[in-house]
Amino acid sequence: MTNERWIRRFTPTLPDAPVLICLPHAGGSASSFFALARALAPGVEVLAVQYPGRQDRLAEPLVDDLGTLASHIDQALPWSHRPVALLGHSMGATVGLALAARLERAGRPPLGLIASAARPPSRTAGAGVHRLGDAALLAEVEILNGAPTTDPVQAELVRSALPVIRNDYRALETWPASGVILRSPIAALAGEHDPRVTPDDAWAWSRYTSGPFVCQAMPGGHFYPATHLPSLAAVVTELLADWSQFAGARISR
Repeated sequence: MTNERWIRRFTPTLPDAPVLICLPHAGGSASSFFALARALAPGVEVLAVQYPGRQDRLAEPLVDDLGTLASHIDQALPWSHRPVALLGHSMGATVGLALAARLERAGRPPLGLIASAARPPSRTAGAGVHRLGDAALLAEVEILNGAPTTDPVQAELVRSALPVIRNDYRALETWPASGVILRSPIAALAGEHDPRVTPDDAWAWSRYTSGPFVCQAMPGGHFYPATHLPSLAAVVTELLADWSQFAGARISR
């Protein structure tokens, strides 16, 4: 049975729709995938992960170990006979890598992993963002957002979320990903105007799979899914179709 604390369903879908597990960015929540879930329905069922310490899980302790976080998510996922793929945005991409590795070890390999707007683990380990002071961490958040936060209410919300953001960066930057190589495909997507994720960063995800790999530039910045949703929905739909064919061919051999 699905652990409802961890998993959010936003829209009804077809009974045989493939499942897309969506993993949020540092400081983010499951609701960041609400619009994508609506855009992909009813042909794809989006299951968005809700990390502890935010929104309706605000009172729960944060998890500052990425491997532990992936383990909790794995245990909360519902069993499904349908194909399952993963999409992680920013920090969520590395959570997705850890989760995909667990699924492969358990004999339940995902269709593939979409690493969105993310530097690979080899380029985030030891980066030290989580050790920045509050002012510097807030500045980093504003760089990723593309502009300073001018609305006083929004600015206060961001400041109040800094402990959660710092925790998530700590989990990201201290996870030892050495030796993790998937058999499942990986697709790396990066915004053309992302201030932190370069095309070379996106291509570096190819080192984490022995299977098919694609890299694609997306319009927009670090949070391009919020500003160019139709482009992301189209890419996800195409990837799931391609990966389903690849999985079918692999099974038939």
